[in-house]
Amino acid sequence: MQAAAEAFIAELKHWRDIRGKSQSKLAREVGYTPSYVSKVEGGQLAPSEEFAAAADDVLQSGGALRRAFREIAKHGRPTAPHPGPAVEDAHATSLIVEHEDTTLAYDGRTYRASQRRRLFNDSPDPVTRYLIRISVDRYPGDPERSNRHYRENPLTWEEIGLSASIDGEPLSWRVKHDRDAFKELWLLFGQFPLYPGESVWLEYSYTVSDSKWGSWFQRAVRLPTQRMSVRLDFPAELEPVAWGTETSMTAEAMPLRTAIRRTDEGGRRVFSWSTEDPPLHARYRLEWKFRTRPDTEETQQDMTTAVTASERMRAVGVVQEGDPILAKTARTFDLPAEAEDARRVVAELISACERAASVHVFGKGMGMAAPQIGIDRAAAIVRTPDGESITLFNPRIVEESPERDEQYEGCLSFFDVRGMVPRPLAISVEHTDIDGQQRITIFERGLARLVAHEVDHLHGQLYRSRMREGIEPIPVSEYRGTGSTWSYEGRSGA
Repeated sequence: MQAAAEAFIAELKHWRDIRGKSQSKLAREVGYTPSYVSKVEGGQLAPSEEFAAAADDVLQSGGALRRAFREIAKHGRPTAPHPGPAVEDAHATSLIVEHEDTTLAYDGRTYRASQRRRLFNDSPDPVTRYLIRISVDRYPGDPERSNRHYRENPLTWEEIGLSASIDGEPLSWRVKHDRDAFKELWLLFGQFPLYPGESVWLEYSYTVSDSKWGSWFQRAVRLPTQRMSVRLDFPAELEPVAWGTETSMTAEAMPLRTAIRRTDEGGRRVFSWSTEDPPLHARYRLEWKFRTRPDTEETQQDMTTAVTASERMRAVGVVQEGDPILAKTARTFDLPAEAEDARRVVAELISACERAASVHVFGKGMGMAAPQIGIDRAAAIVRTPDGESITLFNPRIVEESPERDEQYEGCLSFFDVRGMVPRPLAISVEHTDIDGQQRITIFERGLARLVAHEVDHLHGQLYRSRMREGIEPIPVSEYRGTGSTWSYEGRSGA
């Protein structure tokens, strides 16, 4: 029972950290008091089934919290685990990080994260241990898929290959939580305690394969920190590009306030970023993509043998016709409560668009809907021929112009053909902003066609169903419009 209760606490803290919610913010959103959440996490109060379900929904944990609660309940009536202190380590609030320096290096198959922290003990007592977390998420924005992936392919201690030291002296550790997608452990200082007024370099490294590591790396400020720096070290031949965002417990995500610098040397491309005096509880997220290859070895092998246009799209991660996810209405976002999830889905869509653009020229612009990359959420992005990007959450067409025209469309989910599709020349689309505001936007001509195509995807409809009876798509080899823009000259209503 106690082990199951501790596992629930670990999952709760893990997902709260991923979603960037303080105990107070989570309490408000689930309708409980901050004291209740604090006591649950501190092991002083057993969670209720209602709380577990509400937290699972708010934190979008893909059922992880519900499953963890069931493990408690199946042993009988839930009881509180052995009471413990509300604060995990009394010394934590007295430690100051003078400098945190992290390097994430990729060799084409595995990631190696190496972290160095200059710790200063501002307390009157020696510090003898330090808590670290190793957390991965292969499919950000789709927690159900990630949870399923790690249940089938759990993160193991053998593959991690953890090493740790303090001022060069090796450290031992004690495992606190061992879960499929994250580990928590105490680094034990042993005979090298950190005494009051002293500083020490704490270092640790671990390895994770790219089949379990998503294309993002996040640093959270859990202790007062004076300086933070991050390096992403990738093979230059993969043509990596990187960007980043920052959030706090109360603020929305925004671009990094300081620029990421890029250097190329010795066949490596290194992205460096740093900040001074980051606020407590801030989170910094760096993301990347490789222009010359898909995300996984499996799809990379598909790329080498791809012949048709559809196979090329499948190789870069686009779900193909016949997959059930393309035939159902996508799940809407509750905004702004799910703003973080929405941003993650958009980041995945942007990455997928970049991969698709690397294997095809889109002269008429392009779009991508979340179901096309295996995510059952109502989000889509559209890129105009001029490079403008439009993001749509929960869109639906509320009005169409009576004037229509008929032009060829292509779909990334069956890209071997092009179909003549009638569409209105103007549409009014109701959609939701990231802050939860409802809007109605009017799109016209080519942009109306692009948007309508993606809205259809989010309602389980492919363009084949829009074609006139008796008309069939033509092979892409017979299509002569690749690379050209939409044409409306001389068309009715244009």
